[in-house]
Amino acid sequence: MTRILQISDSHIVPEGQKAYGVVDTAAALADTVATINRRLPEIGPVDLVVMTGDLTDFGTEAEYARFRAILSALEVPYRAIPGNHDCRETMRRAFADQDWMPETGPLNWRADLAGFSLLALDSTVAGEPFGLLSPETLDWVRHQLHDLDGHPVILACHHPPFEIGIRPMDVQNLRNADDLAEVLQSHRGPSRLICGHVHRLAMTVFAGIPAMTCPGTSHAVTLDLRADNPNSLTLEPGGFLLHAFSGGFVSGLIPVGAFDGGWPFETAPD
Repeated sequence: MTRILQISDSHIVPEGQKAYGVVDTAAALADTVATINRRLPEIGPVDLVVMTGDLTDFGTEAEYARFRAILSALEVPYRAIPGNHDCRETMRRAFADQDWMPETGPLNWRADLAGFSLLALDSTVAGEPFGLLSPETLDWVRHQLHDLDGHPVILACHHPPFEIGIRPMDVQNLRNADDLAEVLQSHRGPSRLICGHVHRLAMTVFAGIPAMTCPGTSHAVTLDLRADNPNSLTLEPGGFLLHAFSGGFVSGLIPVGAFDGGWPFETAPD
């Protein structure tokens, strides 16, 4: 069985600061790393951790350095794609020593694992909160899917191409979802689309394949489905997703933190 973990939206800020003045995102990311390392004997082996965007809050060199310092304790290899809070060129420089980081163009990459391939897509638009896949990225996805020829695939993208009902976030989703759907419909093998951006778990079917968003490592976008709700955050527990493949894809949520457990269902009689 091939397994990967998905983390998302860490929003790392400079040392001594809190995101939005209230969220200690660095501590939350460190707790996420500790949770993964602690759970590996139970859920492993894990081939890769993918970070689906918004590594940082402002896309600065100092923030990426802090992100990498925290992730250095992770006991699994990881890769990342940018989100709307990231800066493509600063992120490129920050990971220039990694062989998966493209030297030019969108930050797209492919990882071929034992059971499936992972295609990671750069959906960022400089200075904008919404997402857009460039013609170059769409052509790249089309070429990769043709090359994979029905092989199982997970596609990772920061911006979801579907609405989840939280109005301030839905207006920031992927603007050219129809273009992505047209490309995906050409692939005949098992597939799954995983996204970030909304800081909470949401699931649907997009272009005929299961699609989902991942919780953030620290805070959530407030679940307020009223038409006039403002954009806000809630200090809900962080979480991440486990995606596994053995003849088909199965995904599950793992909360961040340490919890009492391993209690047997059967208890001894008095």
